[in-house]
Amino acid sequence: MDVEVNIEVSESISKPPVSPEEFNQWFCAWLEHLELNLELPPARAYELSLRLTDNPEIQSFNSQYRQQDRPTDVLAFAALETDTPLLPESEDPLYLGDLMISVEIARDQAQEQGHSETVELAWLSVHGLLHLLGWDHPDEASLQAMWEKQESLLVQVGLELGNREGMSTSVR
Repeated sequence: MDVEVNIEVSESISKPPVSPEEFNQWFCAWLEHLELNLELPPARAYELSLRLTDNPEIQSFNSQYRQQDRPTDVLAFAALETDTPLLPESEDPLYLGDLMISVEIARDQAQEQGHSETVELAWLSVHGLLHLLGWDHPDEASLQAMWEKQESLLVQVGLELGNREGMSTSVR
């Protein structure tokens, strides 16, 4: 399976703690795992975009698209409609959508949770990916199910979150 991850880094982010190659490896591993478990729309290839940004930029998008005038950790803009029938496989990659992650918030949350920025960026990346694939968490039960899926996907790339106690349910 081919996976193309288009990664942009805001000019305000001097050096992200995770390389583009590492992000690509994570998304490839996660999508392969999800495909094997039939949790992914069938396609020959997949594509998504990831923008690493700062609080002012993500706040602007959060305000515009979610009417919440505050920064958030991750935003997902899904390209797939869950209520539409799947199209026949194409030679073109199936575009999953766009993700934005605030590196500033990721840094703060990593510190609060007692794990590395790498683990936090992976957590937010896989959370956003699941949103692109139709997962949501409107209640505590669905949030817990999503967290469990995220944790299992982190293990797929050799990362562990550790303790989840006290994690925010309002942002994630």
